[in-house]
Amino acid sequence: MDVNAAVAALAAIAGVCTGVVAMLAFRWSEREQAKPTRSSLHTDAVLPPGVDTVLSVLRSSAVVLDESDSVVKASSAAYALGLVRGGKLAVEPMLKLARDTRRDGEIRQIELDLPRRGTGRGDALAVSARVAPLGSRLVLLLVEDLTEARRIEAVRRDFVANVSHELKTPVGALSLLSEAVMDASDDPEAVTRFAGRMQVEATRLTSLVQELIDLSRVQNDDPLEDAEPVRVDELVAEAIDRCRHAAGTKQITMAAGGTADHHVWGNRGQLAAALGNLVENAVNYSPARTRVGVAARRVTAPGGDLIEIAVTDQGIGISDRDKERIFERFYRVDPARSRATGGTGLGLAIVKHVAASHGGEVTVWSAENQGSTFTLRLPEAGRERARNKADRRNRPLVGPDDLEAGDDGPYETFSDEPLPAPEVLP
Repeated sequence: MDVNAAVAALAAIAGVCTGVVAMLAFRWSEREQAKPTRSSLHTDAVLPPGVDTVLSVLRSSAVVLDESDSVVKASSAAYALGLVRGGKLAVEPMLKLARDTRRDGEIRQIELDLPRRGTGRGDALAVSARVAPLGSRLVLLLVEDLTEARRIEAVRRDFVANVSHELKTPVGALSLLSEAVMDASDDPEAVTRFAGRMQVEATRLTSLVQELIDLSRVQNDDPLEDAEPVRVDELVAEAIDRCRHAAGTKQITMAAGGTADHHVWGNRGQLAAALGNLVENAVNYSPARTRVGVAARRVTAPGGDLIEIAVTDQGIGISDRDKERIFERFYRVDPARSRATGGTGLGLAIVKHVAASHGGEVTVWSAENQGSTFTLRLPEAGRERARNKADRRNRPLVGPDDLEAGDDGPYETFSDEPLPAPEVLP
């Protein structure tokens, strides 16, 4: 009887202990479930609703830092710029800015020059960083890449400075010449001489303003909006006719060959201006009693056939040092000679922009005191070429059109070196 009572008492005590342990375990489980987890700290509890979506559509590079300076969220652009590495913000000045903002809640902004990642170039990335608090513990960093904007601004400043300098020369000359005319009012011979000089300076000023307008137009307009098949022989004839008087004055022979049956695709006005500038330069920089030739041919390229139009002269030539810069705006190989011939330093810049906007390029071969060859490469108008071939198949085997002058001229196989004498135009 005593043994049974002892067993019952022990069983009761064990039941009470089990109940107490179960109750404690239940309470502990509820308390643990109520605690925020580490993952929730870095998702719902960290980023306010909608912030993730907003950051994904921003053009700026975005980085969100927590109270331990760990990266909670970063855009792909931030990784591309090298701002984030190994889950940390890699730019120390930005990190210091973020800590200061977290401490006092003040919005801050700074501009920095960052080294380019993975390149050996000495140039840097110009960025603007803006830091603002995001909630109670987070900091938002927005970074804008200002490299291209600064480059454009530098180009604009140089352009304005060059334009001001170029305009100052003829305007100052006109002012001085007008004073000279007034002082020599009693001397008809002097008035005539000064008036002639005024006409020269006025012409130079007009040319400069017109070329500035042309350059602005080819930079801002899309030439392919009004594109059409353009006959190369018509472009060549127009360019030669434009310089015929200047060439005749210097007894320069103008010649063309191989230009028939070629068509390019683009804006006729811009193409005519570009080719006209090349021919005009060839005439202006050639000695008297020399030859200027224009030739064309079709070449095969991976993206489609191209038409090469080459302008060759027997002029002063261009040194290797100058060949790298002749397509820059306002750059002159010989400034004194350029001003004497009325050059503005914009003609080749216009040619370069026209070629690039039409999907082509312009190159130069030159040797000092031997001459130069400028080659304009443009996409061929394929449909027009196919139609011309079909028209030829419907003609008689031999007819007047098949004997067109220059159709199989000596320039059909020219290279980038000086070309042989082509057919002379009347």
